[in-house]
Amino acid sequence: MKHVIAVSLTAGALALATPAEAQDDSDLSEGLGLLGEGAQMILEGLMEEMRPMLEEARPYFEEEVLPFLNRMGELMDDVTSYELPERLPNGDIIIRRSPDAPPFDPEVGENGDVEL
Repeated sequence: MKHVIAVSLTAGALALATPAEAQDDSDLSEGLGLLGEGAQMILEGLMEEMRPMLEEARPYFEEEVLPFLNRMGELMDDVTSYELPERLPNGDIIIRRSPDAPPFDPEVGENGDVEL
């Protein structure tokens, strides 16, 4: 895969390094079109190679990751209102609310409990 990227970058650099004065606008347009087609072919090939891996990982994301993200979305009002996660010495991970974030309006339960 590294070779594919290196070849495509080299081809793109060579296409852009050719003398512009020897080309008119139609030649340049055609060359850029061909370069775009080549890049599209490379990306399609990468997607075909990655498709089995993505299909294999899909159940994990549907069963584990999406429910976790949905729950986080229920607990956090706006992600930009929080600082980056921090790992404590005991292994706990905390996400602190930014000091400049707007006031948080938690949903209060029937007994006055606030779910954290």
